[in-house]
Amino acid sequence: MDQRATDKPEQVLKFAPKAHASDSRLDEAGKAIVTQIQRAADLANEDCDRAMSLAHKLSMELRASEDQTHQLQAEVELWRDRAARAEQWLRVIQKEIEEKLIAPKSRTEQPSLH
Repeated sequence: MDQRATDKPEQVLKFAPKAHASDSRLDEAGKAIVTQIQRAADLANEDCDRAMSLAHKLSMELRASEDQTHQLQAEVELWRDRAARAEQWLRVIQKEIEEKLIAPKSRTEQPSLH
């Protein structure tokens, strides 16, 4: 085997970074921060999912309410039309009563001046 490939010169070893206890604390702190960021992202995603679900549910309820409002408006219009027709018939009936029953009666009750 080639000795140069496995042996490193002494100068390189002197300048090689040494593993310190502070390096492992730095790694732990970095990992902890990344973990916290991931948890925050997961919670934000869950909140977003809940908000979207609630928005969808409320949208469906709003649509149902709008449909019901349109249906009730149509029903109100129908009842208005029926009430207007009933009033017209009442006027016709009143006129008929006045012309056929009341007017002839009042003509016969008036004394003649002859």
